[in-house]
Amino acid sequence: MDRHTSATWASGQTARDPALDVLIPTCNRPAELAVTLAGLAAQSGPAFRLVVSDQSDGPPAWELPAAASLVRVLRAQGTPVELHRHLPRRGLAEHRQFALEQVRADKVLFLDDDVWLEPGALARMSDALDALGCGFVGMAPQGLSFLSDRRPEQTVTFAPWEGPVTPERIRPDEEGFQRWPLHSAANLAHLSAELGLAPGEWIPYKVAWLGGCTMFRRQALEEAGGFQFWAQLPPEHCGEDVVVQWRVMETSGGAGILPTGAVHLESPTTVTDRRVEAFDVVLADNPNDAQQQLAERN
Repeated sequence: MDRHTSATWASGQTARDPALDVLIPTCNRPAELAVTLAGLAAQSGPAFRLVVSDQSDGPPAWELPAAASLVRVLRAQGTPVELHRHLPRRGLAEHRQFALEQVRADKVLFLDDDVWLEPGALARMSDALDALGCGFVGMAPQGLSFLSDRRPEQTVTFAPWEGPVTPERIRPDEEGFQRWPLHSAANLAHLSAELGLAPGEWIPYKVAWLGGCTMFRRQALEEAGGFQFWAQLPPEHCGEDVVVQWRVMETSGGAGILPTGAVHLESPTTVTDRRVEAFDVVLADNPNDAQQQLAERN
C-alpha cells in the first residue's frame, strides 16, 4: 500500500507490524505538534506506528483542530496512531519512560513536539541505523533563522566517523563533550553545504549527544535501562535524553547524520527550570554527593 496516495484514504488499510515506532511526548504545544505531525505525514517510508503522549494543562492537543486534522491524515495514510493522556506529571524522564513502554517495534524514534522533518528524513535515519549497526543515530534540529549566522569556531570539533561506529564514553570532563556546540544555530546546515553532499548521500559523525530527533535500536535502548532512572530525579529536571544516549554510546555507539533533515520550530522552551541536570545526579561518581547537591538545589 502507498500510504501517500489520496485515492486510498477511505480504504481503511493500516500498516501491519511496522518496524519503527515514533514516540512524541508533548505538553502545551498543540500548534507545534501539528507542524511536527505534518512532517511525519510527508515521509515516504518506512512504515511506522505513532505514539503521542500528552501532559498539557488544558485539553490534549489532538482535541484541537490543527493537530486533530493531522492525526486524521496520518490514519488515512495507513499509519497506526495511539493517543495517550499521561498524568500526573512526574518529569521529562518519566514521560519518556511511559512512551517507551508502549513500544513494539525494533526501532524507536524519539521526536520532540517542536521538530519538523523534511521528506525523506525518516528513511535516511532508518537506513543509517541499519548500515551502521550502532545503538542510535539522529538528526540534530536546525534553527533556520540562523542561516546567515556562520559560526566556524563552533564546528572545529566536527569529526566524521571513519569506519565503523564504535562505543565511546562521554562525560563533561572528557574530550568528546566539547563537540556539543556543533548542534547550535544552523551549524550543521552550513557544514552540509560546505561538504557538497550529493542528493541521497549521507555521512555519520561523532556527537556529544543529540537532542530532539534520535532513532534508537530498541534492544540497545532497553539494555541501557531506558529512562527508568526517572525516580532518582525531581519532577523539574533537564538532560534526561543525554543520560540515555551516553549509556547507549558506551555499549553500542551512536552517531549524528549529515545532512540533517530536522528543523527546530524555535518556539519558547517549556522546560524553564533547568537547575537539575540529569547526568549530574544519575551518573554521579558518588551517589551521596549527588543527593546532597540535589537537596541543596531544592
